[in-house]
Amino acid sequence: MATYGDSDEKLATNSGSIEAARAIGENRRPPRKWLAVGVPIAVVLVVGAVVGGVVGSRASKKSSSTSSGSASAGGVSGASGLESVKTAVGMFATTTNAHTVPIYPSATNAAAFGTPTFVAKAGENPDITWNKDTFQPASPAPTNVRPDRPRLIAPAYKWEQLPKFVASDPYMKLWNDTIMADALKWQAMDPVPYDIDGGLNKSGVLDVARQVKQRIKAFAYAYRATGQTMWVDRAWKELYNASGQSSASFGEKGNNWNTAHFLDVAEFTAAFAVGYDWLYDAWTDQQKETIRTAIVTLGLQYGIQAYANNAGYGWWQTAKGNWNCTTPPTAASILNYTIPNAVANCANGVTSDGSWTETPNYWYFGTTSHAEMASSLLTATGSAYGLMDSNPDFASTGFFHMYVTGNQGLFDYGDHGPNKYSATANAMFLHATQYNTPEYALFQRDRADAAEPWTMFWYDPSVSGAFWNGLALDHYFPDNADTWASMRTSWTDVNGWYVAMKAGKLTGHASHGDLDAGDFVIDHDGVRWAGELGSGDYIATGYFDPETQDSQRWLYYRTRTEGQNTLVVNQQNQNITAVPTCNYESTDTHQESSTVFNVPSDSTAMFTADLTSNYGTSIKRGIRFLAGRTRVLLQDDITNVASPVQWRMHTNATVAVDGSMATLSIDDKKMYVHILDAPSGVAFEALPAERYASDPALPTGMTDQANPGVTVLAINLQPGTYNLQVLFDPTWSGQDATDYKPPTLVPIDQWSATSHG
Repeated sequence: MATYGDSDEKLATNSGSIEAARAIGENRRPPRKWLAVGVPIAVVLVVGAVVGGVVGSRASKKSSSTSSGSASAGGVSGASGLESVKTAVGMFATTTNAHTVPIYPSATNAAAFGTPTFVAKAGENPDITWNKDTFQPASPAPTNVRPDRPRLIAPAYKWEQLPKFVASDPYMKLWNDTIMADALKWQAMDPVPYDIDGGLNKSGVLDVARQVKQRIKAFAYAYRATGQTMWVDRAWKELYNASGQSSASFGEKGNNWNTAHFLDVAEFTAAFAVGYDWLYDAWTDQQKETIRTAIVTLGLQYGIQAYANNAGYGWWQTAKGNWNCTTPPTAASILNYTIPNAVANCANGVTSDGSWTETPNYWYFGTTSHAEMASSLLTATGSAYGLMDSNPDFASTGFFHMYVTGNQGLFDYGDHGPNKYSATANAMFLHATQYNTPEYALFQRDRADAAEPWTMFWYDPSVSGAFWNGLALDHYFPDNADTWASMRTSWTDVNGWYVAMKAGKLTGHASHGDLDAGDFVIDHDGVRWAGELGSGDYIATGYFDPETQDSQRWLYYRTRTEGQNTLVVNQQNQNITAVPTCNYESTDTHQESSTVFNVPSDSTAMFTADLTSNYGTSIKRGIRFLAGRTRVLLQDDITNVASPVQWRMHTNATVAVDGSMATLSIDDKKMYVHILDAPSGVAFEALPAERYASDPALPTGMTDQANPGVTVLAINLQPGTYNLQVLFDPTWSGQDATDYKPPTLVPIDQWSATSHG
């Protein structure tokens, strides 16, 4: 049965092991190529090329549970305690589920699962943490670079310590082994071919560039880890093929990296910068000249034209999002443009509550490139020049990622973006140390995409404890750019509940959002019962049109209101100028150290949204836990609506409807969905996931993507006033309405943490 959409999160390997599943996004292309024309990620990657190759040839915002310094009682005690935990426990997660979410054993281990902390600071104990960098310029400047190599991300002193950590830390050993296995796999393959996706001005060769970058990182790592020159030879083969200077056909001469889609230029430039810097001592003078020529003529000179001469492909300069974290603009001239631009735009890709301005999946692209730039500047020049702290809310974007991650994958609203390849969540490791938030590293180290070269140098092996120890189950993100809430029953039980809903602004997401106020997802019992369809077709006519009410973007099912888990009034899209008002309450339940966590009987959380401005008629929606988080109630208060209303939810389940009851089944799992006190004539229907017959026509020659295996569970309401209550109950089997005592009907305006007992 199909999964929702074709996101990389959903297409990852389902073998169950972390090692097998970690390569999220790699070679998992949807049947139709949907690659990003994309949002703003355009400046950051080039800085690495400049400081790594061309030049010369902290605020803390944490959860209440975070501590720093030495470990507290209930955790490890110093270096010996940390090393004993690594030996006795090893990796905390034992495997992953089908969606690459870690599975933790049922265990209580106060020593291992202590308060998140770093046992030592840099330079305090070389057996468990990195030495302190001796390159500390008194007055850092972008063109004053460290004298030794590598300059980018992984200085020589870290390479010297790396073998010890690989031998002693179970995570670093797994990552090292996985990187080497990847390098061996790619070594046997031909260089990445020039495969155009939908046209050079559509998605171009972005996949090609990111695969080249992914390979070069692995080959360069393998050489520095082993000293074997075969890795230098294989890296050269890859770079020379993409350099525009070989006899191989690789794009338009002089514009081989495709300025028509400038992200391609940025990623190629970054790949060549890493290869040049990490393998610098192994290259011949002629190889260095070839690589430098490609960086300058195919990358940097086009960036200069974009900044200095307003070249048409430089539209991304003022956009906030992933392009201004990636796109480049010789040497000093570029740095004068790119660093201020990245500080002004890329760093502001995070909103005031830590959410990413685009979508949860685009967070990967933006934060990866932001971290690459900041880390490269820090290691090469001694400063990040405000990139890490100009926007203090960047310190909390790791929590956004943690809370938007459910038990069966992301709450993946909006576009999912292209294949990730070299984009990961591993910026979490850099953020953990830079923002003194060890939870980030502890969360990410068990994730499927952790094993890649950056991780080996951003991860601090002195981190200790369990990310979930003291972490709140729920969180509210109030910024109206994307107001949303996340609620769950456990951080360590993939069979528990995960519920999330959003209701922020519908525009301002770099043309990656949907018309989806009131949209929600629900996970329980190892299944996502209500899910997202994912990206539309990125090369479809008008898909990235400006976000006006009549934009062609909103003609496609996956972006339309009917393609979301929300209400549709009169078969029309929501009003794009709407600004819903939201409310949230929680009993503020925090998980304890054990992976086995039973929520208190009075524990709950709720999120409500007044969607009147979305529909032009009074509609309010709320979702909450009931009965100690054992059931979920979704309620819609609809007042004097003059047009028909349809309640819609997309599911991969097999749906059996019986009046006011629907039974959802996936394999041997079931969820019972019940309309409480259903008005006369109101019942469930099972519908195909496709557009209404009355919808405006698609652009000429365009069709909607099919959604195989997806059913829409629907409720139709005639004009009038309703308090529609829909209960999700995994234990309903064998009961009937006379046995069950439904919750008291409480108008949404009167909801509180205690309103339902």
